[in-house]
Amino acid sequence: MVVGNIVIVGGGLAGATAAKTLRAEGFGGPVVLVAAESHPPYLRPPLSKEYLLGKAGDDTLPVVPEDWYDANDVDLRLGVQATALDPAARAVVLEHGQRLEYGSLLLATGARPRTIPLPGSGLDGVSTFRTVEDSRRLHARLAEGGLNVVMVGSGWIGMELAAAASTFGNTVTLMGLEDVPLGAAIGPDLGGFFRELHEAHGVRFRLPASAAGIQGQSGRATAVVTDAGEVLPADLVVVAVGVVPEVGLAEAAGLGIRNGILTDASLRTSAPVIFAAGDVANALHPFTGEHHRSEHWSNALNGGKVAAKAMLGLDATLDTIPYFYTDQYDVSMEYSGFPTLVAGPPVIRGSLADKEFIAFWQQEGRVIAGMNVNWPRAAKPQKAIKALINARTAVSPDLLADSSVPLDQLLD
Repeated sequence: MVVGNIVIVGGGLAGATAAKTLRAEGFGGPVVLVAAESHPPYLRPPLSKEYLLGKAGDDTLPVVPEDWYDANDVDLRLGVQATALDPAARAVVLEHGQRLEYGSLLLATGARPRTIPLPGSGLDGVSTFRTVEDSRRLHARLAEGGLNVVMVGSGWIGMELAAAASTFGNTVTLMGLEDVPLGAAIGPDLGGFFRELHEAHGVRFRLPASAAGIQGQSGRATAVVTDAGEVLPADLVVVAVGVVPEVGLAEAAGLGIRNGILTDASLRTSAPVIFAAGDVANALHPFTGEHHRSEHWSNALNGGKVAAKAMLGLDATLDTIPYFYTDQYDVSMEYSGFPTLVAGPPVIRGSLADKEFIAFWQQEGRVIAGMNVNWPRAAKPQKAIKALINARTAVSPDLLADSSVPLDQLLD
């Protein structure tokens, strides 16, 4: 299949993985990767975990070594914005009016932090969290210790940042709209597990609560005022209330949009020879027959590979089970499955009190999601969970809960 030159818009994991896969598959034509950030593509998960804590350095972040792009003849353009698409002419318009024609185009534009129009949000000490610069700035302040830190948002990023802030010896208050942190993602029981974990490390919760405004003095934040009128002292305020997919280019060009850029299972959009991958893609998943948009690194990694192969005319579909992980204090968690299908409480194997367990969610007797916390790696819990999901066969809740039954025998 003749695909001509390939343009990738987006300098994250999906875009870089696509470029790497194109070369690995033997594509020898021109590849241009347009990145809005000034850094070569890097991994985001460590930014709120080991990198923020100072346990990992800059050398752990790049998707590929910086010299890989020149060595593999990939034209990496850093700090450049794509401003428009012209699907009819098969061209991308860059800032300053430059046009890049393409044979195939990948949109891997990612997402931006959701913001809240709060009075005082422009004060020093108030920020969102997304980039390596955000992580560096936050580390520099948190590492001082002794600060009052308010986290606005009770999702995964807010909880990871709260853990880091507390670990550095700061006083942390976390607020969010849920009754229980992470309740929308993993339910009240397991959300309560993470709340107790944080409270044991001194984190205070205000749930449900929303921020009504931020007070300041001499241009710097000093407090967050809640909707109930409580004044929370704050030297630092981090707003972590989710992200919004960057669909502006695609929407203006007339591509199908619904909570991201709509694609088929091979990541093709509604426009010929245009593909989308990563946080911005709302892809049809063969397992459910529904569209799913995932903001986790495994989706970007696998999506970049699939999009590259599909652009080359190869048979490729994004059919992997969604996966993500978190590290908070002494808890390491991995999750595989489809959160949108989850309803009702999970089946628990192990002990929440001992901080070593697996949670299984079922639908009509079949496992649709699973989460392991501090479970021995030798048992390969994620491999077993994914096998159970892919099997689509009913499994007794009693067997799932019985730790005496090895994980790899649950399908026997």
